Amino acid sequence: MNNTHSAPKGARSSWQVTRSVWYAMFMREALSRTMGDRMGWFWMIFEPFALVAIMVGIRSFVSGDNLIANAPFIPWMIVGMMGFFLMREGMIRGMGAIEANSALFAYRQVQPIDPVLVRNFLEGALRSFIFLIFIGGGLLLGLDMYPDNAIRAMAAWLSLGFFGLGLGLVTSVSATMVPEVGKVIRMLSLPLMLVSGAIFPLNQLPHWLLEYLMLNPMPHGLETLRLGFFENYQVIHGTSMTYFWMITLILNALGLLMHLRFVDRLKAK
Repeated sequence: MNNTHSAPKGARSSWQVTRSVWYAMFMREALSRTMGDRMGWFWMIFEPFALVAIMVGIRSFVSGDNLIANAPFIPWMIVGMMGFFLMREGMIRGMGAIEANSALFAYRQVQPIDPVLVRNFLEGALRSFIFLIFIGGGLLLGLDMYPDNAIRAMAAWLSLGFFGLGLGLVTSVSATMVPEVGKVIRMLSLPLMLVSGAIFPLNQLPHWLLEYLMLNPMPHGLETLRLGFFENYQVIHGTSMTYFWMITLILNALGLLMHLRFVDRLKAK
């Protein structure tokens, strides 16, 4: 006689339950992000296009068009800004994820980390699609937007996405528990764009200042992404993806630990 206790028929594993939760939340977020506003898709594409156009216009008017060594200026700018938007949106969207989905925490299967992960994945997918539109549009306009090393470019893009996820995990806990943190982080998004080298080459800065700016991991990721598009591009001295990934892993580990430590307080918010 077999006394082995088996799981009830039809019972699902924890992984199956988690996948179902993520899928349901992904569809909810995707519909809200793209269909909640009839102009949603337009603004997702027009906002980065307008910002890139303004920055390109200002830089071209002030300094001319031939400032970047071994890389065309406009594609260089587009690649950098698209990479920065990927990191920034991972951080910004992650901050509001817990509060926006607080009603779902009544279901024990849903944890505060779930909406953060789902939002970051959705944002990464949308930003990747928009970047492809920019690449295709640039090629049609005769810009040098085709990556010289597609594997390096894709690896750098994914790395930037994981960095944005780490920022989102940390800021989602911090901003939910201390709302003022979210306001400060939003205020810092523009200065971050400036010091990350997204819109102007940091190589033009004094060496003593550059040493401090390179403590910020963002320039390391953006420079590597640009190197994937322009193989002869001279990256900033000291660019290191080892350093970038070390900070990325620290941020992700810290974010996960914060979610584990404060899960009950996050649910109660």
